[in-house]
Amino acid sequence: MKRLVDTIRMRLRTLFSRASAEAELDEELQYHLDRQIEENVAAGMNEHDARSRALATIGGLQQRKEECRDARGWNVLDNARTDLRFALRQLSKSPGFTLTAVTILGSGIAASVAIFGLVDTSLLKPLPYRDPSRLVAVYETAAVFPRSNLSYPDYLDWKRQNTVFSGFDVYTRDGYLVSTPEGSQPAYGARVTDWFFRTLGVVPMLGADFSSGTSESSVMLSYSTWQKRFGARRDIVGQTVRLNGSPYTVIGVLPEDFHFAHVGAAEFWTAFRATSGCDVRRSCHSIYAVGRLREGVSTEEADAQLKGIAKRLEQLYPDSNRGQGALAISLKESIVGEIRPVLLLLLSGAVLLIAIAAINVASLLLVRADTRRREMSVRSALGASKGRLVSQLATEGLVLVIGGGVIGLFGGWAAMQMLITLVPQDMLESMPFLQNAAFSYRVAGFAAAVGLMAAVLFSVTPALRMGTSSVRAGLAESGRGSAGMTWRRLGAKLVVVEVAIAIVLLVGAGLMGKSLQRVLRVGVGFDPDRLATLVMEAPQLARASNEKQVAFGREAVRRLSELPGVQSAALTSRLPVAGNGNTDWIRFTGRPYNGEHNEVNQRSVTPAYFSTLRAKLVRGRYFTDADDLKSPRVAIINQKLAQLYFPGEDPIGKTFGDTSLTPSSIKEIVGVVEDIREGTLESEIWPAAYYAFAQDPSHYFAAIVRGSQEDASMLRAVEDTLRRIGPELAIMPGATMNERITESEPAYLRRSSTVLVGSFAGLAFLMSVVGLYGVIAYSVSQRTREIGVRMALGAERRSVYAMVLREAAVLASIGTVVGLVCSVGAATSIRTMLFEVEPWDAQTLLAVASILGIAAVVASFIPARRAASVNPVVALRAE
Repeated sequence: MKRLVDTIRMRLRTLFSRASAEAELDEELQYHLDRQIEENVAAGMNEHDARSRALATIGGLQQRKEECRDARGWNVLDNARTDLRFALRQLSKSPGFTLTAVTILGSGIAASVAIFGLVDTSLLKPLPYRDPSRLVAVYETAAVFPRSNLSYPDYLDWKRQNTVFSGFDVYTRDGYLVSTPEGSQPAYGARVTDWFFRTLGVVPMLGADFSSGTSESSVMLSYSTWQKRFGARRDIVGQTVRLNGSPYTVIGVLPEDFHFAHVGAAEFWTAFRATSGCDVRRSCHSIYAVGRLREGVSTEEADAQLKGIAKRLEQLYPDSNRGQGALAISLKESIVGEIRPVLLLLLSGAVLLIAIAAINVASLLLVRADTRRREMSVRSALGASKGRLVSQLATEGLVLVIGGGVIGLFGGWAAMQMLITLVPQDMLESMPFLQNAAFSYRVAGFAAAVGLMAAVLFSVTPALRMGTSSVRAGLAESGRGSAGMTWRRLGAKLVVVEVAIAIVLLVGAGLMGKSLQRVLRVGVGFDPDRLATLVMEAPQLARASNEKQVAFGREAVRRLSELPGVQSAALTSRLPVAGNGNTDWIRFTGRPYNGEHNEVNQRSVTPAYFSTLRAKLVRGRYFTDADDLKSPRVAIINQKLAQLYFPGEDPIGKTFGDTSLTPSSIKEIVGVVEDIREGTLESEIWPAAYYAFAQDPSHYFAAIVRGSQEDASMLRAVEDTLRRIGPELAIMPGATMNERITESEPAYLRRSSTVLVGSFAGLAFLMSVVGLYGVIAYSVSQRTREIGVRMALGAERRSVYAMVLREAAVLASIGTVVGLVCSVGAATSIRTMLFEVEPWDAQTLLAVASILGIAAVVASFIPARRAASVNPVVALRAE
């Protein structure tokens, strides 16, 4: 065995040494050939004869090379090693070319890998549950809510009557005050039914879940909470934690990779028990459902059955269930459905960018192959086959791909982490899967596929170039013109593709930017400047009397209004631009009623709310301190409600109540205000009814403070004041109103898309302009003799300018036309992301075409000027 190993080692050493010898002979042949040609020219020969004589006098070196080649038997591994060493030497001799090519390719790979990493984490990576493809999200549907939450009685009926689910449970978000030695701290949480985690297929890391029949005072911890709040103690099960002042027993800890996007970053999970209030009313919708399909049951079958059950419930309970349908979709779709178009848009932009980067590098390789035409012709004349030469060029392309790939992988990972940090915290909590973004085998496979396609392109393009030339053409001085013409044709085609891709990306970025501009200019119905906002919850008031809740609210407003620099302050049950929701079904007195659901946004506000927002009163009056629990109930409505339910009449003095017209629910309309945008920036204005906070108090509310100074500086003072009023308050991170608007989901998604696609478009635009310049400049260099002849025959400089600019205009025009047609089709596919902008927006298309036209003129001006400055005598003498 030892002798065999020694023999193999010696054989490998011999092969490697012979491969090195061949590489050295390659360089020696080239060196002696160059020296011989110089000596022959110095002796008075012309260049053609000098080359021929030189080739005839170096046969000895060629024979030594053939002997070396025959001795190693054309070993494939030796050839590859030789090609690799030679490629590294050749690329190191052209550092500018190598650095440019690797940087361009690395930038494209980094962008595509970063975006694909987010796509993989969001869309491709399975949810961290058992057999996640069988999990569905279940909603009720209504005219204004295509995906509405459920009522608990409806859920119980659905659970009893369905035959499609092996598990069917509900959940709802909640908030807690956690008692710690440092005081009470707010924390997010969720309430779930007993078999919720079994339905998901999640097994606790420690302890048990609620399916063992635990009490309402049981709690499960998230993995991060177990680590951060409880020091990762293994004996935590059975310990007590105080939530909202009540003791809860820890029964389990969830796995590290568990997350449930619909409840965000929930720290504490408690058992859902329907005992009173909204939980037991069929008309009150406050929970969401998730189900696990039985074997062989499809999502479509489950959806159809739930719709049938909803129809029967509508007939049984017309007062509460009229117009209430059902919807079942995959859990994955319910989580990522809204961001899927954004991610696919960004991925498309990144793929186009890597395409244009690869085309640009291929163009550089074509130029390099043309400049090395003489070298390749000499090597071919000395016996190298075309396959051997192509192998060498392919190896050089592979080295560039490896270099660009390394830069792209590291840059892609860094870019992915940076993109995640730019996501607002509240949005990140609803997309917890992004926090676990990392390189997976799918990301590695994508990067490998990109690299492989680039390597093939870089190998094919020089091979095609070599296929159009011959040894004689490379050695003869007449070969230059034909080779240059061939390259010009290939380069022109590549430039047209580059320009078309750049147009597509520029139009996409322009449309997204215009959509963002339109979104941010949407009227909100109030003045958002110098408004500080804080959302809070007072758990200690959850079971307190209405009088105590009203007293707390009035004291909070009074204290906030007395702060230095504060002009006015108010409370509301829900901030504007936070989303439609918290709705009421109302019925107007004195009108026929057939069970229809007149659903309106409902907000409870303090008297100074509208003046603090600077919302305009259309008619009637605002609330006053006299509108309290002892006075008749009153309401203020928005213009949308007035137009919808009181067309052509004055709504002041009209009354409405709940669907049963319960006496305590009857309210008189005392005012109409201009529409305040309660929903998101892109949603329609809904009817809204505002109730006096003193008549409809709550323990969950938001503070709005208008100051005379920058609102950001007021947030700390506002929070400190509220904590002095209620030490047990759970206060969420504050923000200015302008921040809430600009960081809202519609604005953020469009802004991030605009920035990223715009960055891709900028790089693609720069590459296409550089590519156009390269083609025109090379064309001019190859046509120097032709231009010299033209000018010697009397051609004026302006005609030379026109000739060069015309060539650039043709290429740019073809690319622009193709790009505009493709961009309209591409924009149509992302139409759902455009806001008040059509895919064929003429202003955007014209602007992009103009930018490309101006860039084409600028890119071709320098080569045109160089061409027009050619001295005919010098040009003809040089040729």
